[in-house]
Amino acid sequence: MPECTLKLLAIPVVKGRKSEKEKFAGGDFTTTVEAYVPVNGRGIQGATSHHLGQNFSKMFDISFESEKGKELAWQNSWGLSTRTIGAMVMVHSDDKGLVLPPRVAQIQVIVLAVGITGSTSEEDRERLTKEAQRVADDLVEKDVRAESDLRDNYTSGWEVLPLGIEGSADSSGDWTQGSREGRSDGRH
Repeated sequence: MPECTLKLLAIPVVKGRKSEKEKFAGGDFTTTVEAYVPVNGRGIQGATSHHLGQNFSKMFDISFESEKGKELAWQNSWGLSTRTIGAMVMVHSDDKGLVLPPRVAQIQVIVLAVGITGSTSEEDRERLTKEAQRVADDLVEKDVRAESDLRDNYTSGWEVLPLGIEGSADSSGDWTQGSREGRSDGRH
C-alpha cells in the first residue's frame, strides 16, 4: 500500500499496526498507512490490511483440499478507500485549486501558446498556435496525456505553469528555452 499511495497519488505515508482495540473485529491484526495532511497538520488513515487468519474460515467452513487433506483457508482483507482519494485532494490542493499527481491526472500537460498579444501579427499568431499544437501532438505520440489550450481570450498568467517551454513571436519558430517554474506559493 505505501508504494501505491506514494508512486500513484504522491502522498507520503507512515506504515503502522492498529492496536488490539482498533484492529478489525475477528481478525488477528490490522496494518494501516497514515497520511500527513499539511493543511491541518493531522494524519488520516489511507488504507488498511486485515490479517483474518483462519477465524472466518472456521466459522463458515471455507476450506480446500491439499496433499495433507482438508485445510482451512488463511484469509486477509484489504482496501484502499475513498478516504485515500480525499487525502490526495487535501494534500494536493489549496485555495487556488487541485493539482493532481501526473500518474492519476486525466490530463498531464496543457500546452499554451504564450507571448501572443494584441500587437502580434496574424502570421506570428498562427505560427505560434501551430507550434503549440505540434508540441501537444508530439507529447501524445509519446504516451503523455496532453492537450493544447489555444484560446485567445485568456493570458497564460491564469494557468498554473510548473514547467514552461518558451518561444516568442520574434523567434524563428523554434521553441528556444525550457524552464521549471514553481507556483507563486512555492509548491510545484
